[in-house]
Amino acid sequence: MSYLFTSESVSEGHPDKVADQISDAILDHFMALDPHAKVACETLVTTGQVMLAGEVKSEAYVELQDITRGVIRSIGYDKSAYCFDADSCGVLSAIHGQSADINRGVERTAPEEQGAGDQGIMFGYACRETPSLMPLTLDLSHALLEELAHIRKEELHLMPYLRPDAKSQVTVEYSNEGKPLRIDTIVISTQHDDFVTPQDSTPEAQAVADEAMQQRIAQDIRHILLPRVFAKYPEEMKEIFAGDIKLLVNPTGKFVIGGPHGDTGLTGRKIIVDTYGGKAAHGGGAFSGKDPSKVDRSAAYAARHIAKNLVAAGVADEVLVQLAYAIGVAEPISIYVATSGTAHVNLTDEEIAQRIHTLFDLRPYIIEQRLKLRAPIYQETASYGHFGRTPRTVTKRFSTGSQGIIEQEVELFTWEKLDYVDRVREAFGL
Repeated sequence: MSYLFTSESVSEGHPDKVADQISDAILDHFMALDPHAKVACETLVTTGQVMLAGEVKSEAYVELQDITRGVIRSIGYDKSAYCFDADSCGVLSAIHGQSADINRGVERTAPEEQGAGDQGIMFGYACRETPSLMPLTLDLSHALLEELAHIRKEELHLMPYLRPDAKSQVTVEYSNEGKPLRIDTIVISTQHDDFVTPQDSTPEAQAVADEAMQQRIAQDIRHILLPRVFAKYPEEMKEIFAGDIKLLVNPTGKFVIGGPHGDTGLTGRKIIVDTYGGKAAHGGGAFSGKDPSKVDRSAAYAARHIAKNLVAAGVADEVLVQLAYAIGVAEPISIYVATSGTAHVNLTDEEIAQRIHTLFDLRPYIIEQRLKLRAPIYQETASYGHFGRTPRTVTKRFSTGSQGIIEQEVELFTWEKLDYVDRVREAFGL
């Protein structure tokens, strides 16, 4: 029998994602000035207020207020009507030094023996549902909001009422073998201006105005947003998007109050959106604001890199990788693999895990070097998912008080590269 599965995403203007982007922007500035910095930065956003907290070990000085306001402005919170805007919000900092007890477990005389910054379990996943080797439910949820943000920022004449906060949710019907069959339901909730004026001050008139706004937004989502997003997928997937898709737009009827004014945001509160949309396990550790000595982040990237290269190489159609670490210990204490019966090699999952151990050096320092994680690459990860993204090289600019404007060329999303496919095929005899 078939079954339904659902994933969600949130936009860059969602309060939790605002917090993630501020944390990662601060991390990027430290990485740009001091690649060896140890950073754990948390952010809280609410009506007219930002609170920064965390621990840092670095000789660099960064302008926390300027960075925070720059992120908020770039997202689109630049009007007092939002009750949270870049120029008027308060920014409070409670960032302090890193614990020496933690640092002693990380730094070593021989860099390659660097210990894990904490204990924990991390997961990586890949499957053949989409070209990015990500679950379709999450891939499509992200794509809808990325395009909505593009329209809001670059083609506002199409949907001139859009505000930054938005959420999406996609339900897909799968066959008993786990193959996507069709899109069942799409939910879009997007913040908007109060762009229809009621005829008078009665509740009835307001209800009529609210319904008119909802109908306009729903029509635009159906006729502008959905066709643009569906067109980005390969021709062989077009059948999945055919048929009668249930579309729910702003189901409460109105979404004017949003962003940090409507809901307090915190760093690390969208870890399922950040990873695999619930299609794969999660170890519980958040990513944003953490330098790569924290294996919550770096080992999760390494696990995705492994899973994606195994699927791309043809080892299996679906791969879940779990890594586990102890604080201060360089080697992972366990490697687990599950292929859910989709393997194309005559090996058990345990034997596949053993070969992974010989193919990939999973010590934290080596992960940092292999994936080029000691660089200012993180703000781009803080919205629309850390996985399934396109690797690319960009030049980033950072404004610093002591050195003026500095530029760095960096590689983004290195863990999405398929640079181990040939080695995997050779190791597995494919």
